[in-house]
Amino acid sequence: MPAAVNTPIRVLLVEDDPAFCAAFSAAVAGAEDAELAGIARSRSEGIAMVRATRADVLLVDLGLPDGSGIDVIRAMHREAPGCTAVVSSVFGDEQHVVQAIQAGAAGYLLKDTAPEDVVEELRCVHRGGSPISPIIARSVLRLLQQQETPEAPVAADSTLLSAREAQVLELVAKGFSYDEIASQIGVSRHTVLTFVRRIYAKLEVNSKMEAVNAARRKGLLPR
Repeated sequence: MPAAVNTPIRVLLVEDDPAFCAAFSAAVAGAEDAELAGIARSRSEGIAMVRATRADVLLVDLGLPDGSGIDVIRAMHREAPGCTAVVSSVFGDEQHVVQAIQAGAAGYLLKDTAPEDVVEELRCVHRGGSPISPIIARSVLRLLQQQETPEAPVAADSTLLSAREAQVLELVAKGFSYDEIASQIGVSRHTVLTFVRRIYAKLEVNSKMEAVNAARRKGLLPR
């Protein structure tokens, strides 16, 4: 039997810095399991390419010439829900980080990350991980600690999620990747993503972190 050929991870880059584009393009060219699906150099071009490009991962800068990369992330969730967004930015303040995560970013990397390391982090996010630069992770943890306040118990609405959706959400909360969840419950990765999209819609959220927090507030998950 011939060996199975893995499909390369298709990456859409939305970035206006020529030096970063060149360095990242070279890093992707040197990776056997990744390929560049396209490069957009503005917010409007990024939104158009999200709709036209069948990318697996979106790597997006926040400071674009004609607006914010956050709008590109939102467009990705509308037009290409199977794609996953990772931010690459010089902005490391809490406001930008939180806005990106709330928009649906699954990872947040600072621009000082080496291009080869960025490619490795994109492999991680494609497997269901959430890569975050250490300094960003510390900032998010500090913000969550400041916001954490005791709340009265909330009665769970057992009718909000189906049994399968609740099962998927519980596995997401435990940190399993989409591929691992698919294997555990005996369905395809595409089916898991369908459950995740339904969970997001029912909980009115755009990211894993928001979904888990919302479910805990509603009593659907233990704190």
